[in-house]
Amino acid sequence: MASDSGDGHATLKRCLGVLRDAKNDSEQFAALLLVTKAVKAGEVDAKTRRQIFDAIGFTFPTRLLTSRQPPAGCPPHTFRALGLTLLACFCTDPELAGHSQILNKIPTFNETLLSPCDPDSTSMVDDVYQCLSAVLATARGPRELVTKGTVSALCQAYLNGGHGSDRALTLLVGLLAIAEAKCWQRDAPQLLAVLSKLSGDFLKAEDMTKFELCEVLPHFIPLSPPLTENSEGSECLCKLYKGLADVLGSKLSQSQRDPALKLAAGLVQAYGAEWIPAGSAGSKFLALLVNLACVEVRLTLEEPDPMEMEGKKEVMTACYVLMEMGIQECLREENPLLENVQKMQLMRIMEEAFGAVIFYLRQVKEEELQDPFIFASVRVLGAWMAEETSSLKQEICELLPFLVDYARKLFKEGSPAVSLPQAELDSTKGSALPQDALRFLLPGFCHLTAEDRPRDILISEGAPALLCEYFLQQWEVLTSKSTAPAPLTSTEMSLQTVCGIFLNLVVTAPELVRHDKTFSSLMDVLLTSLPLLLPQKRHLVLSANVATLGLMMARILKGSAALQGTKSAEKFFGAAVRFLSEAHTAQADPSSDGLAMVVSPSYVSAWDDICELWFLGMQALAGCIPLFPWLPHTILQAHWLQGLSQLLSHVVPSSVDFELVTAFQAVLVELARASEQCRDVILSHHGTEWASLYGMAALEQCLAEQRGTSSNLGGK
Repeated sequence: MASDSGDGHATLKRCLGVLRDAKNDSEQFAALLLVTKAVKAGEVDAKTRRQIFDAIGFTFPTRLLTSRQPPAGCPPHTFRALGLTLLACFCTDPELAGHSQILNKIPTFNETLLSPCDPDSTSMVDDVYQCLSAVLATARGPRELVTKGTVSALCQAYLNGGHGSDRALTLLVGLLAIAEAKCWQRDAPQLLAVLSKLSGDFLKAEDMTKFELCEVLPHFIPLSPPLTENSEGSECLCKLYKGLADVLGSKLSQSQRDPALKLAAGLVQAYGAEWIPAGSAGSKFLALLVNLACVEVRLTLEEPDPMEMEGKKEVMTACYVLMEMGIQECLREENPLLENVQKMQLMRIMEEAFGAVIFYLRQVKEEELQDPFIFASVRVLGAWMAEETSSLKQEICELLPFLVDYARKLFKEGSPAVSLPQAELDSTKGSALPQDALRFLLPGFCHLTAEDRPRDILISEGAPALLCEYFLQQWEVLTSKSTAPAPLTSTEMSLQTVCGIFLNLVVTAPELVRHDKTFSSLMDVLLTSLPLLLPQKRHLVLSANVATLGLMMARILKGSAALQGTKSAEKFFGAAVRFLSEAHTAQADPSSDGLAMVVSPSYVSAWDDICELWFLGMQALAGCIPLFPWLPHTILQAHWLQGLSQLLSHVVPSSVDFELVTAFQAVLVELARASEQCRDVILSHHGTEWASLYGMAALEQCLAEQRGTSSNLGGK
């Protein structure tokens, strides 16, 4: 044996010598046949393979691939087979696999996969799969494979079911894991055809294949374009639902249940509950999914075994996705999938599961904080805290110090993100953004700051300072993005929610706002933010939050140097007045010949979200007027007083509801008291008459008093 091996190496060395010294193609070809025989027999190590490359280079294999004339008496593909064997040998070296001379052979690899495969050419197909697998593992490889049409070729190879089709599927899974969006963008019909076959096989399978497909299928569920957009995609979802209902309705072992839960979670992440049909069967299936997820969470987290936990984290994260869907479906009022009885049962079951999540998080050690599963656990708890404020309150209060500390650590350190299953990694760089735990905790914190005990804990743990820093960072993210219109981003939602938290603190803890330097810093940010934000109408809800928060804080921080008639203060109040003043307009009233006061067209779509903020803002502005002597002049410069007076003069009084009249009157009274010029503007626009028409008794009295005072002064 040792002697045979030694003879083989000696022969290979002689062949390499011949290759280097060959004077013509015939000599080189003869030596190559011996070399490739050794390569195929697996007799060469990495060092020898590199020696083969050094002796041959890329030029000769390239000629072999393009040559159409085989040697006499040889099969037509002889040269191509030889070239592919050499390239497969070279590709075992990662450095060579990413070489441009390999990457530009990708179209040839694709063509070979799609050529008819007879028994003599199976080795060519094997070599191509070896090359493609090696290319996929390189930095540039995935992008090159996608752009050069390999996704389509692999789909066709898998669907044809020829030699090596299982390797085609494995390569597709690998490509989709790295560049899902680009694959679907370029080859959606072909990928959909593969998904159609996989989902059909999944539905029909009666053996372990069903569970193996559970592992593969999540990779073929695209976030975009959604499968719900066409009939073939919808048919795939229907098959997956039926297959999962069949699986999860049966008695399963742990190893069978886990992949099924992961597949269900993949579908939920992509489509929510859209893939689950309405009706009794669908609602039972949804309730079963959430129930199974909750049971799994309790079993794993109530008595965590460190060794067992490590292998369970992926399926636990899938369970979290299903629980989050459970929360949303229990709260859904329009076309609910669940009946009220089911909702109540699920909320009880989920409460127990979230109790287990809290118990687990209380055991977390400092050195475990970077674990992505901790992040997933905090995220799902944040979803529960955002919607369910009455249950587990004691336990959540006890966990708040950990949650604030955890969010602070991630925020300060910018810990690298490790995503939940099915998240898009649409680049080959593998770069990751910092994990944003606060984003998921903010809605719950907003509820909790309205209550005494949790608010006190949050304050004592330094949450206001952290939230101020977070607001500043998110503001920078928002303003650094393109000015092109875009859907509401998570950044914008986070900023709105932080404003909600600070509004709660302004109302419930004014002394904190007055004395904590955090709020002076926040005030400075708000003063500069609103004038930039307001002109962009797509940010109207955020503008409403910033304007109202700024006005309410200004009342408390009235002594701040930043508010003493500075340019930034004047610009902020000018923008706030503009936000308040542009909310209403006059419109023809079909029920009468006159005009009615209505919400302005540009505010209508957002009015449900900003109505309460607008009234709070009006109330706060009225409170600010006597505190800042320069403010009436700023309001006059904005021409709101003139515009409001004209609006009230022209519309039918019955079109202005009582709450609106009260809001307008509060501001008008303060302006009339604080500034003679403002009072004159109101009077010059028939203020006394329309004040009487609207029942603004306080304004009438104020105008009469001030007019009397002016007359007395004139008489003296």
